[in-house]
Amino acid sequence: MANRRVAVSTLGCKVNQYESASLAGLFRERGYRIVEFEDKADVYIINTCTVTHLGDRKSRQLIRRAARANPEALIAVTGCYAQTSPGKVLEIPGVDLVVGTRDRVKLVDLVETAFKGKGQVNAVRSYEDNDEFEEISSLPVQGRARAFLKIQDGCDNICAYCIVPRARGPSRSRKPEKVLEMANELVAAGYKEIVLTGIHTGAYGRDLDGDITLAGLLNRLAEIPGLSRMRLSSIEPNDITLELVETLSGCPAFCRHLHVPLQSGDDHVLKRMVRRYTAWEYTRLVDVLRENIAGLGLTTDVMVGFPGETSEHFENTYQFIKKTSFSGLHVFKFSPRQGTPAAGFPDQVEPQAKEERSRILIGLGKKLSAGFANSMLHKDLEVLVEQRFQEEEGFYEGLTRNYVRVVFPGHEGLCGEIVTVRADKARGAILEGIVV
Repeated sequence: MANRRVAVSTLGCKVNQYESASLAGLFRERGYRIVEFEDKADVYIINTCTVTHLGDRKSRQLIRRAARANPEALIAVTGCYAQTSPGKVLEIPGVDLVVGTRDRVKLVDLVETAFKGKGQVNAVRSYEDNDEFEEISSLPVQGRARAFLKIQDGCDNICAYCIVPRARGPSRSRKPEKVLEMANELVAAGYKEIVLTGIHTGAYGRDLDGDITLAGLLNRLAEIPGLSRMRLSSIEPNDITLELVETLSGCPAFCRHLHVPLQSGDDHVLKRMVRRYTAWEYTRLVDVLRENIAGLGLTTDVMVGFPGETSEHFENTYQFIKKTSFSGLHVFKFSPRQGTPAAGFPDQVEPQAKEERSRILIGLGKKLSAGFANSMLHKDLEVLVEQRFQEEEGFYEGLTRNYVRVVFPGHEGLCGEIVTVRADKARGAILEGIVV
């Protein structure tokens, strides 16, 4: 197996990215050579997404691309699309193995068995209520600056539009001892920032014995020597408790940025979505966060075109976002997912209306992001240097604690280091400055 080359390609969320890095680590430990997806490989691993129709389509395109790149290669498909639609995946020419989102710690063994066998293998298994968090012990190989650390999987919320609970199963938390062990390994490997990620991160600890909470885990992580920065990838509004706010505001390592999904600023739409808060409750939460965390960068997800969303509902959302003044928006068009309640709602919104509403909110998001970045001009900013800035020779880029991208003249030796940059110019939502 030592001479076999493995290429891994990922679609979707930060959790998928983390899992792909972990899977690559497993193959590396077993003697495989990891190559770029564009290179010719003996094994192609496609980690799929199914949050939208676009995710499904891109997943199929990647599978076909791998089959064209090397018709003799073994193609293994994993991830959410594989979990929810294994039959459709197996219909794609070239697919040898389908694994889904369970049992991926066995992926190397399944691949080696598939090399010996004949015919396709469907190794997808359904989730059960007593399932525990699946450990993939390999330390993921990622960039030099920021490392993702998965602490939770699955979701117990049943939002009307979301296929994720079916794709990921019930909420399962990683044992705190294992989280701390992995975090210490990442710090020892030189990472300055750890991003805690999960499918429903705010539910961390609810399925574990004892009084374990996300806030308690953060307090323990903050004690790790050498951990300069810690960040949450996303957290639901209902999961932000006063205990958590106190922890975040009092923790020097915490990055002053939160991604708190909104989905809609209209109460009628929120209720139909089965979101468990009102627009007023979300506003009050934002007030509490900003009162306690100075300079907070607040980004969000918003969905347009949910069934029954009228022009008036959309206008309410637009005004809510404008008034809240988020520092960034991720805008999604509603995509009906088979098996979810919203897919069967009768009052579907026309594609043209979805497109127009998406365009309007993306434009608003750009203005808000630029405004937030401009508020930091002529200040000295702590930046974690990530990589070269592709658009300009000799420039490098990184993120501030509150999630603003900064570019500056630099050199390769700065990657992975924390520097102070004085911002003197704005390129939309990106700041430009010099290291001081």
